[in-house]
This record gives sequence, C-alpha cells and structure tokens, in this order.
Amino acid sequence: MPSFRWIPPPLARTGRTTRIVPALAIAAACALAVAFGAAPGDDAAAAPPAAARPALTVTVAAPETADWPRTLAANGSVVAWQEAVIGAEIDNFRIVEVRAQVGDRVKKGEVLARIDGDTVASELAAARAAAAELAAGLAEAAGNAVRARELKEKGFYSAQLHGQYQTAEHTAAARLDAARARLAAAEVRMAKTAVTAPDDGVISAATAAVGSLTRSGEELFRLIRGGRVEWRAEVPAADLAKVQPGAAATLAGPDGERVAGRVRLAAPSVDPRTRNGLAYVDLPAPGPLRAGMFARGEIELGRAPALSLPQSAVVRREGFAYVFRLEAADGEAGQLRRVAQTKVTPGRLQGDRVEILAGVAPQDRVVAAGAGFLADGDAVRLADERP
Repeated sequence: MPSFRWIPPPLARTGRTTRIVPALAIAAACALAVAFGAAPGDDAAAAPPAAARPALTVTVAAPETADWPRTLAANGSVVAWQEAVIGAEIDNFRIVEVRAQVGDRVKKGEVLARIDGDTVASELAAARAAAAELAAGLAEAAGNAVRARELKEKGFYSAQLHGQYQTAEHTAAARLDAARARLAAAEVRMAKTAVTAPDDGVISAATAAVGSLTRSGEELFRLIRGGRVEWRAEVPAADLAKVQPGAAATLAGPDGERVAGRVRLAAPSVDPRTRNGLAYVDLPAPGPLRAGMFARGEIELGRAPALSLPQSAVVRREGFAYVFRLEAADGEAGQLRRVAQTKVTPGRLQGDRVEILAGVAPQDRVVAAGAGFLADGDAVRLADERP
C-alpha cells in the first residue's frame, strides 16, 4: 500500500508567521531603547524646558470721552453755481476783435468781443439826422399854432383854420417822438456791437472767433458767475432730512488737501431711479476744485459723545480689532502686569484717534504702543502712562 504524510495547510503557516513578526519588532525596539539609555514614554521628560518670554516695556492709555462730529460720507460732482451763456444780440455782423479767453477772470461790463459797427454807426447817424429834422419841423409847427391862436382871438382866423394849425403841431410832435425812438434803437444796436460780461466771473468756454458772422442766440462765451462752484453731493433718501443748511462739509482735493465747504441747501426731491437726493455745498472761490471734477467728502450732521483711543492701541488680527487691556487698572512705572486681548468695535476716525463703540470702559487702561508684539496673557512692564 502507498504511504501518506500530512502537510500543514498554507493558512496555518501564514497565520503563525503574522503573529511572530510584530513580536520581533517590539522586542527589537525595546532593545534599541535600552541600548541608547532611554525608555519608552520619556520624550517629554527629555525635552528642554521652553524659555520664558521677556517682558515688553509699554506705554498705556486711558479712553477719552469727547464730543465728536457725526459725519455722512457722500460722493458727487463739482459744478458751476450758475453759468451764463453770452451771445451776440445782432445778426449777420462780423466779429472784428476777441478780448477774452477760457480761464480769464472778468468784471461786470468788461468787453469780451467787438462786432463790426460801421453799418450800425451809419444807421445811428441817419436816425439822429431824422430826429433833428423833425425837431425843426415841430418848432415851426408850434410857432404857426401860436400865431394862429393870436389871430383867431383878433378875429382874423376861423376856428377851423386854427384847428388845422393845432393838428399840424401835434403831428410834428408825434413824428419827432417816433424818430427819437428809432434813434434810441440805433444807439442800442450800436452798444450791442460790444459783447460784454453780464457779471463778475470766470470764462469757462469761448467759441468767438475773429471774422465769423454773428447769429442771434448763438453762444460766444460761457461765464461762471462769481467764479463760484458747488459740490452736488448724492445723499441717500433716508439721510437727506438730516442734512441742514449751514452744516460744515469737508472734501478731498485733487492733491489730497482738505477743502472746507458749507451746505447751502438740501434738495426738496429725490431721484426716483437712484433714491438719492442732492445736497448743494458752496465751495471757496478760487479753490483747487474745478467744475466737472468728481469729489468725495463728508457732511457734518451734528455732534455726539465718543469714547476714543489712539489708533496705535488698536490691533487688527484675522479681520477683527483688538486692544490689550491691563488686567489691573492701576500700576506703577516699571511694574510687571498681565494683559488680556480684548475684542473691540471701532467707529469713527478723527486725527490719530479712533472711536471705540464696544469692548472697553472709561476706567480701563490699554497698551497704547507696542500692542502688535503682544499676545493674550503676556507680561508687560509699564512705562509712563500717556493720555
């Protein structure tokens, strides 16, 4: 008979090998630990202690309470206060001289351009001659009327003839009045040959050219009356009622300088498309702002108490504002104190100070300088306290 020998299945052999390998690994690790003089779990004990952070010398400040202006930020355009369009008042006459250009400051009545007046001058001379002729005729008719009245009283003239002389006198007087009216019209036309400024101001546009023909109503010059410009600030409808005439306004000039203005009036209506109304702010003249500019500014709405700190005391981290408040309100110079990082809500800015709406109380003391180098719970050394 054939003989058989039993061989263990592969699964049994594989499972025993799996159990033996981890045991060998653990034993090897223990041997290495013993060889190097370290036991498992001693890493934390072997690490050197962390060095203590040095105390930073800081100055502290106390919140201040004062009346600050409440302002409304707005945008708008700078435009002319009033702009006058100046043109010729007589047609088909040639311009012979232009005296003003864009940017010139002119006075009321100053000649800006001259129109050829030869034709008008001849018309004026004819009107004067006609008036003089009719004045002489009136004098003759008046004399005849006087003589006719005397002769009528003596019985030489009839009443009908006397009436004819009286009628001739009145007719001559009427003709003289008409001639004098034509003379006045000719004098007015002669005066219109000089195009003059209707008011003091600045020339903002000039289209007059020597040799061109005039057209009635055609623009030759444009004048900013008084040189005055204004800021037409767009204000939301909800805030328009808060803007009062006479309120102070501050604008940013083209070079960064601050331009002071004053509210003249607030518009009585609101644009139905934008839901904004206009606040008209008078600006100084002359000034850095020119008509046509876009400007940003603020309008003062009144004053209200504000609790403020120096801007250097407020630290911005991760999108929030913090201050470092002393855990004890009192302290002496050179004494160590702990600080607590405190979240605050900033408000308005004025100069180098910022309004604090929430987070600190008037009796608190906060780090005024060097706050950016601190963390919550740090120890600080107090220098002289500053207001």
